[in-house]
Amino acid sequence: MNAYLNLLLSILILSSVISCAVSQNSTINGKHLFNGKDLTGWEIYGTEKWFVDQGELVCESGPDKGYGYLATDQIFKNFELSVDFKQSANGNSGIFIRSSIEGTKITGWQAEVAPPGSNTGGIYESYGRGWLIKPNPELDRHLKMGEWNTMRILAKGNTVTTWLNGHQMITITDEKIGAAKGQIALQIHDGGGIKVRWKNLIITEL
Repeated sequence: MNAYLNLLLSILILSSVISCAVSQNSTINGKHLFNGKDLTGWEIYGTEKWFVDQGELVCESGPDKGYGYLATDQIFKNFELSVDFKQSANGNSGIFIRSSIEGTKITGWQAEVAPPGSNTGGIYESYGRGWLIKPNPELDRHLKMGEWNTMRILAKGNTVTTWLNGHQMITITDEKIGAAKGQIALQIHDGGGIKVRWKNLIITEL
């Protein structure tokens, strides 16, 4: 009997480990949103700069120093998204989900990408309720300014969870978020002096 229980316990532990590994790497079979060559599949909103350099997507403040967005031409609802970003200069940016844009006015939810101490991984609702949730300030240590970072966003039903470099930053359940669907959009904040590089934008629809 004890041998049977030990075997059953071993199977359960192994299953848990496999499940965790699959979850952590579930974007491996996803679709690349950025082809590494040009902006096919994306739309520019505003006058700020979006271009491709050495296989990477770059956003940079322009002369107007205004808000700018680069959004998918596809609509998404339930998905897991993985994005690598490097803040070359002031990195005040973000990744919007379930969003819609008119000009440079965006409706949706932003997973914050920002310099240290500015709530990277938190969720902000533009032209709405503002900050919905900020990460514990201690988690900010996982942000590597000037180096490559990986943001992972899981949006499923009413719940959104973010990870930064493998560390969970927030999770939130909200009916308004759950009711929406829309574009995925990268942001340039206003104020000028911003430059962020992006690569490996991979989405897995659920």
